[in-house]
Amino acid sequence: MPHFPSAGQANDAQESEVAHTLRIRVKTRRRRYLEQNGDYFDSPSLELADPLLYDRMIRRFQSAAEREADGREKGYSGMLEADLMRSEAKIEALNHPDPNSPLIYRRDASGAITAVEQDEEDRPKTKEEGLSKWREYVEMRFLRGEDQDFDYKVVDEDERYDDLDWDRREREENYFEQEEAEFVGEGEKKGETGVQDY
Repeated sequence: MPHFPSAGQANDAQESEVAHTLRIRVKTRRRRYLEQNGDYFDSPSLELADPLLYDRMIRRFQSAAEREADGREKGYSGMLEADLMRSEAKIEALNHPDPNSPLIYRRDASGAITAVEQDEEDRPKTKEEGLSKWREYVEMRFLRGEDQDFDYKVVDEDERYDDLDWDRREREENYFEQEEAEFVGEGEKKGETGVQDY
């Protein structure tokens, strides 16, 4: 005997589909926002998102002149905050190691906290590779909605960031999924087919 979903199951499936569509729409809007606002990646406050990763991907490749310019841009209080956050993050990583982190933190003979790569393959070799990995991390963090200093409502509710091609395809797929299948000429042929022969 065929199983037909109950009204509650059908509603749950529809709600799940609607929620899935909304999540995709929000992610699409956020991605398009980043595409149109590349200066988001240049914000000095992004260093604080993950100070240890920033140190590993960006700071280690900066020259003394670049660090000095970076410091002037942040100002004294910004530099102090970044150094403090980095120090606290190192102590946290030392006391509570993250098994998924690419780095292991240890104290050296002088008592300084140093990082050791778990996998040398993960370590960026060039400034460009480090910047690329950093941007990828920041982008994924933004798409997940984890930037606590950003007002996502401004993007998530703005139709200007919609991917209109995706919306059109989604509506078409929903339309065709809801259509009932009709087969013309099912069974034995009877009478005229409606096709004229010349």
